[in-house]
Amino acid sequence: MKKDNDLDIEKIIESLSLIEKKILPLLEETAFDKLMSKAEFDSTTTLRALEFLSNKNIITLKRESVTVVDIGTNGLIYKKHGLPERKLLNIISQKKSLALEDAKKLSNLNDNEFKVSIGVLKRKALINVRDGKIIFTGGEDEISHKSLEENFLEFLPKKISELNPEERYAFDNLKNRKNIIDISDKKIITYSLTELGIRLMNENLNSKLIETISPEIIKSWKGEKFRRYDIKSKVPRIHGGKIHFVNQAIEYAKKIWLEMGFKEMEGNLVQSSFWNFDALFTAQDHPVREMQDTFFIKNKSAKIKDKSIMEGVKKAHEGRIKESKGWMEKWDKKEATKVVLRTHTTCLSLLKLKEIAKNKEFPSKYFALGKCFRNETVDWNHSFEFNQTEGIVVDENANFSQLLGYLIEFFKKMGYEKIRIRPGYFPYTEPSLEIDIFHPFRKEWVELGGAGMFRPEVTTPIFGKHIPVLAWGPGFDRIIMEYFGITDLRDMYKNDINMLREMRVWNR
Repeated sequence: MKKDNDLDIEKIIESLSLIEKKILPLLEETAFDKLMSKAEFDSTTTLRALEFLSNKNIITLKRESVTVVDIGTNGLIYKKHGLPERKLLNIISQKKSLALEDAKKLSNLNDNEFKVSIGVLKRKALINVRDGKIIFTGGEDEISHKSLEENFLEFLPKKISELNPEERYAFDNLKNRKNIIDISDKKIITYSLTELGIRLMNENLNSKLIETISPEIIKSWKGEKFRRYDIKSKVPRIHGGKIHFVNQAIEYAKKIWLEMGFKEMEGNLVQSSFWNFDALFTAQDHPVREMQDTFFIKNKSAKIKDKSIMEGVKKAHEGRIKESKGWMEKWDKKEATKVVLRTHTTCLSLLKLKEIAKNKEFPSKYFALGKCFRNETVDWNHSFEFNQTEGIVVDENANFSQLLGYLIEFFKKMGYEKIRIRPGYFPYTEPSLEIDIFHPFRKEWVELGGAGMFRPEVTTPIFGKHIPVLAWGPGFDRIIMEYFGITDLRDMYKNDINMLREMRVWNR
């Protein structure tokens, strides 16, 4: 009759998975990397097997975060071919005295390596520099012995906390030199067998157990044992693939515009100042066009092919269209040909209006959602790139009330119940408005962007007459930040893998 302890051991053996059975006899190897190699597992499978064994109290598993010093890119080269100071020392020790220029040439070192080598050898009292010459001042025995730095490179990686005084000296000498050593925080995994584990090492683990159940196994089963499954043990968390949360929000917003009957418009990130500013009736001396607000493409000039539209824009700026004073200044074509990264998606609306006028597509509704760029200092609330959603409705019967209806409907579908519309100002729309949404956590109104109806100075050069056009272009990144609980704009694009794994799925 079997004892209780024997029965317990038998149950534990029956609960072992294939990877546990394979790795258990190898646990006398205490180094994780070597264990992984012997088991012929990848790191994830090896760790999973160890965690399973730890859950069954077969091993004690520990994880420790330590600072490790390892050999860097240049360190690998120097380990193979010698440190720069070693090359220089070998030459100087043979010649005893050598001009600086000759020493550099013979050692084949670059400027930085040569300067560093001289400094290192002088500190060790192996050379002296006088009258443009390097003079060997060390002893012959100092040439034949490896330096502390050379010995240090031979035995990396090491935990910084475990360095002895000589290694600490070498570490201090090398840490500020470019790419010779790398310092990083690493997770060290250690394990040891428990009493149960030691006993299991001597047990036969090769008993045949049924791992999976299938219709064929059920039909042919003749009393064979099934592996015991422990449904209480913790298992490694599996992170499935998913779309980046920013793209989730963008695709959702696009879906809303499409459901509301809009077509999508797209365009280049690089635009001429003509379509980005001038066609939008933005004065050529407006501060937004200065270098501190806009990214200009150096040594590039755009060709403005639409001569009739260009002439109309010129008249609008100079106050030569009906009932408009323009900007009361001479319009400069050269300023309009400057090339920029688009500062808003509204330039796409102007380019689409040109197509609509050509094809006589009345009425029509279009939207865009894409990146824009402005020369901003990056902080928690600003970035040099951001997303904007753009829309236009071209209809001779369009009115301001319809504009309010489109905006309110869109933001309600985006999940905002409290929406505030207030008067605003933009050079290219009249009347103009600002859109605010109520932030449920900060308990305050947050501005999203502007909208309005294009002025005659915008529409007349394109259509030949003024046609009502509803237009809007609120920012989209603040919507994303609010939904996902992001308080720092920089977190949206730093691609922290842990943050991406934990981020919830967009589901309005």
